[in-house]
Amino acid sequence: MENIFSWTILLSVAILLFIKTLFSNINRNNKKKLPPSPPALPFIGHLHLLKPPLHQALVGISNRYGPATFLHFGSRPALVISSQTLAEQCFTTHDMAFANRPQLSSVMLPNAIPMANYGSYLRSIRQISAVELLSNQRIQATSDIRAREVRDMARRLFQSHNRSEKLERSNVFEKLQVKNFLLELMLNVTMMMIAGRRFSGESVKNYEEMKRFKEAVEGWFELSGGSNIEDFLPIFRMLDLKGVMKRMKELTDVNEMMAQKLIDEHKQEGAENRNTMIARMLELQKDDPEKYSNSVIRNICISLLLGGSETTTTTLVWAMANLLNNPDVLKKAVSEIDAHVGNERLIDESDMTNLPYLQHILYETMRIYPTGPLLIPHESSKEVTIGGYEIPSGTMLLVNLYHIQRSPEIWDEPIKFKPERFEKGNADDKWMIPFGMGRRRCPGEALAMRKMVMILGTLIQCFHWERVGDKLVDLTDGAGLTLPMAVPLEALYRPRQVMIKVLSEL
Repeated sequence: MENIFSWTILLSVAILLFIKTLFSNINRNNKKKLPPSPPALPFIGHLHLLKPPLHQALVGISNRYGPATFLHFGSRPALVISSQTLAEQCFTTHDMAFANRPQLSSVMLPNAIPMANYGSYLRSIRQISAVELLSNQRIQATSDIRAREVRDMARRLFQSHNRSEKLERSNVFEKLQVKNFLLELMLNVTMMMIAGRRFSGESVKNYEEMKRFKEAVEGWFELSGGSNIEDFLPIFRMLDLKGVMKRMKELTDVNEMMAQKLIDEHKQEGAENRNTMIARMLELQKDDPEKYSNSVIRNICISLLLGGSETTTTTLVWAMANLLNNPDVLKKAVSEIDAHVGNERLIDESDMTNLPYLQHILYETMRIYPTGPLLIPHESSKEVTIGGYEIPSGTMLLVNLYHIQRSPEIWDEPIKFKPERFEKGNADDKWMIPFGMGRRRCPGEALAMRKMVMILGTLIQCFHWERVGDKLVDLTDGAGLTLPMAVPLEALYRPRQVMIKVLSEL
């Protein structure tokens, strides 16, 4: 009985506070020239309009109400931008004002690089990442690690294909679950660079432990994205009826515990002569223990792992799906690799400058299928004017990159997969920002491009690829932070005859 009474008091207070905040915001904002807004419902605002996938729902709202739309997600005001001109205003003229992140309750990594508010702490860890870990010199120093993992990927695919087939029957196709395979590879590549350990494979020391870590990384992306009702309605946040808050706390604890364990292992085993990011930061910790504290190293490791796995994997999956649906594009990419790399060795990162068409395939993929369809939300730290509208302080900013990069006002045949549009500088004056823009632009852009060119190049250099069945691959996009495919991609593959000798020697 006492528990019921306590909950009743708690809910009553929460409701009163919510109503006070809601009406206070409404009265204050009624005096401003705000962007157009659909009719809202009491308490929930416009949450009833946000059907998954969120970026698609916002496309419909923007098509009806214009390129700048003002919404209320519960008590939280939100500005949705769907035009290049207005997005540029947000990230150039008002870049500093929109440098913060909304502190969403379901995102429990507030000190990770993607989620941290702007200030001295974020500037410090971004500087560490950009100069000490992701500079051209450091990226080049870790190229052997990536090359090893990609060669191992090709070897495993080749061996899996030939497990039940003799080489003389190499024209037989095997089926592959593309997303699962590429995510495992990307996690291994990123983890090897960070800590010199793999998530999977023959050398994994503690499989169950690494499996938990992998599940925590994947789970974080599944639950993040700014579409959890707990983020916008205090009552639901307090009750946590779906267990979102509890689950995010568990995932955060696993991520932080494992990152700390990797740091401790480096210290116990000796970080000297280890070509890992943790080793580099522990070396710097000796001279500046405050700047390179364990918590800072831990947050950077988690940031790089989250930022360097799911997003790049998703781009590669969409690239493969579009190549399967466009065999002429795939054939042109294979011809480019054969001409500039040949068939006597595997592609290497140093070949990247000689493979422009392969890069154009990735550019076109990121244009049509940006892995951050709404970018990561920003939040205004002061009142600003965008497109003649007065945007209050504390407004969450959602830039619908998915909508903008498919705009017919910017691109000819915007939905058509056409890498040729990037040839001869034809798209140099076009607008696309798959890695963000301004002071919150992703610091790992150069590394991500190297990894994707290397992996996609190796896949199409070494293997023939075909669709499963006669139908085109379903390119419907699903709901999530990183634009997953609604229908997981399956593909058929077999070794290319001209690459069997190289593959056999891996």
